Amino acid sequence: MANCSILNHCKDSDILYIAINKYVVVNLSDWQLMNSLKSGSEAAIAEIYSRYWQKMIAVAYNHLKDKAAAEEVVQQVFINLWDRRETISVNSLPNYLATAVKYTVFRELYRQKRKMEVASEMVHLQNECDFDDERIYARFLEDYLNGVVEQLPEKCRLVFRYSRVDGKNIPEIARELQVAEKTVEAHLTKALKYIRYSLQQAGLLVSLLLICGFKS
Repeated sequence: MANCSILNHCKDSDILYIAINKYVVVNLSDWQLMNSLKSGSEAAIAEIYSRYWQKMIAVAYNHLKDKAAAEEVVQQVFINLWDRRETISVNSLPNYLATAVKYTVFRELYRQKRKMEVASEMVHLQNECDFDDERIYARFLEDYLNGVVEQLPEKCRLVFRYSRVDGKNIPEIARELQVAEKTVEAHLTKALKYIRYSLQQAGLLVSLLLICGFKS
């Protein structure tokens, strides 16, 4: 992997600008690079990639034992880093990148493991019907969503379940919990934002929208 695929998102007119600024950023410290990155510097993300991609590939490959999969993990880490550049806070860039790689690897392994487990469960439950890949994946998405919901704060989780599982509207939930409707709305908004973010980070949001009709 000679080039960071995140650069594929750059406009052709930016290539010369990046090349010139490469000479500027190459001697910057990691802290200075992160500041440049927050300002939207493609040269900064290219330099970060140049410094750390080999170590990151090694970490990913150590867990996945698959070069192509390891490269995809590293690509996703850099895409996430670029997308979150304005809000991210990093104390140690090497530690952050190593942790991000491990998290992405473990998340992918978990998804693969759960998909296999769900497929196995479907086989045991199979009677007259044949369960295709779409139904297995839909079951996996439901399982993953339930896991995300369980991570919500208690009030948010309760409001979300009343709304999305029990089908209650905001006034009904407010009466059930004996709180103001505005409070219910705030909890539901917070829950949906967290769920959407978690699914987005896992690359599952679009699939869930298509299969389950999940919406705020």
